Amino acid sequence: MEVGAPKVRPQSLTLTFLGNYVLGREVAVFSGSFIEVLGRLGVGEHAVRSTLARMVARDLLARYRDGRRMFFGLTERSRRILADGEERVWRRSVVNDDWDGHWTVLAFSLPESWQSRRHELRSRLTWAGFGPVGNGLWISPARVDVTEVTADLGLDAHVRVFDGPAVAPTDEAGMIRDAFDLDAIAAGYRAWLDRWDRPAPAPEAADDLIRYLLLATEWLDLVRVDPRIPLCHLPAEWPAIRAQELLSALRDRYQAAARDIADRTITLIEVP
Repeated sequence: MEVGAPKVRPQSLTLTFLGNYVLGREVAVFSGSFIEVLGRLGVGEHAVRSTLARMVARDLLARYRDGRRMFFGLTERSRRILADGEERVWRRSVVNDDWDGHWTVLAFSLPESWQSRRHELRSRLTWAGFGPVGNGLWISPARVDVTEVTADLGLDAHVRVFDGPAVAPTDEAGMIRDAFDLDAIAAGYRAWLDRWDRPAPAPEAADDLIRYLLLATEWLDLVRVDPRIPLCHLPAEWPAIRAQELLSALRDRYQAAARDIADRTITLIEVP
């Protein structure tokens, strides 16, 4: 990859690949198709096979055998993840421009021995747009259905959730600065613009399919840590707005050619 290009995990690229060309279809993809596509980004065959095996173990892929060849399809879990990712990348604005003033506040206290569940909860809260403001206290400048965040973690007895507007003397702007690193989020969007807002972006990409996969994967990595701060609390010239406009233009530029390459490259079978 080019110097300065962000490192993108093979699993993230695989999920983007599946979200664009498999989600919504009852099909499975030949393992060799993954190897060919990811190989164009310098991912070796062993790394691709290891990634597929780990995704099966995590219930993100289901195996199907057709003769001597192995195929991989989506599970219910990966369908939910991919549908959410598609919403965040292609449909949701990066800023909350119709904020109603409501916050969601979540407090939790977990036993020290529950380190893995604590880590998973924090990861899910970040993905849901929360930021920490104290020990076990997280906030989001939006109405959030926390039941979807904590589902299957078994933490209901250890979590408290409140919803409503902030009242005086709360400093909302200060609370946002405490919970979210706006400078780091803005820097991420500026770096993305530096990479993609030029005549020949992502020069390491072999073709428009690879360029499209990188585009969507790198964007999802950005919005994953962006809580969609209300527009009234954002600094002037927030770079995410221009970045999203460019994302839409690049999608129009690459989508058709990427689809054509994918159709010629991917070997599929229908699955029940």
